[in-house]
Amino acid sequence: MLTLVNKFTVKLVVSFALLLIGTTTLNTTMLRAQEDAAADAPAADAPAADAPAADAAAPAAKPADAPKPASKKNVLVWTYESLGLSYSLAFLALSFTFLGLVVMALLTSRRDNVCPPDLIQAVEENLDSGNVQGAAELAANDESFLGQVLTAGFSRLDRGYAKAIEGMQEVGEEETMKLDHRLSYIALIGNVSPMVGLLGTVQGMIASFEVIASNNSTPKPAELAAGISTALFTTLVGLIIAIPAIAIFNILRNRQQRLVLEVGVASERIIGRFENKK
Repeated sequence: MLTLVNKFTVKLVVSFALLLIGTTTLNTTMLRAQEDAAADAPAADAPAADAPAADAAAPAAKPADAPKPASKKNVLVWTYESLGLSYSLAFLALSFTFLGLVVMALLTSRRDNVCPPDLIQAVEENLDSGNVQGAAELAANDESFLGQVLTAGFSRLDRGYAKAIEGMQEVGEEETMKLDHRLSYIALIGNVSPMVGLLGTVQGMIASFEVIASNNSTPKPAELAAGISTALFTTLVGLIIAIPAIAIFNILRNRQQRLVLEVGVASERIIGRFENKK
């Protein structure tokens, strides 16, 4: 887990560093554009002092209509234009995959699928009444984690208590590995999403620097906005996917570990009845 958090932190630092470089470049370009505009402005105010006095009495000319402010873009449209088709499809695929994995993990990590209380109660009631065969059949007919572990224990009781415990441990490790593999894909989404965002950050910065390099004069800020927008939006969307993925991964993993521990305690208590029996 520390490795995952460290990788995520490094990606954040790199992304913010690239964004800082791009923002600084954009601000420098805007300042240069303003300075060039001020230097190129014609000195048209000087002849105004030599104008006839009659012009002062003339009615003031009708001021030109002020330019209308540009209409504000829809956020979704702006996001799609900044991401482009490729990044939009990539993030949509990651989002739907993440949601599907979360639903699957929630279903498989339910208590009824891992350590059902009804099975524990039924098996112990059969053992209290001396019906070992009935208890073994109940465990064999149950597809839960606990059912698999108990079945392995009951099937090896004829070879001794130690062999039964060994069989339960083997099955328990195998079932735990299956649960871990399902959860690991959620962690993978949390790891890949900021990487895709970092790729977009680098691509957006390259596009902005290409505009600067290919212009003989100072480029307009609007010409740099496309690359900066790509860098910002890809980083933002990547983090929006990655942060919940890492949080949900840790929550589900802790829940899963608690249920697996309960399976171990319950199975050892049940099979422990046969420890001193030959």
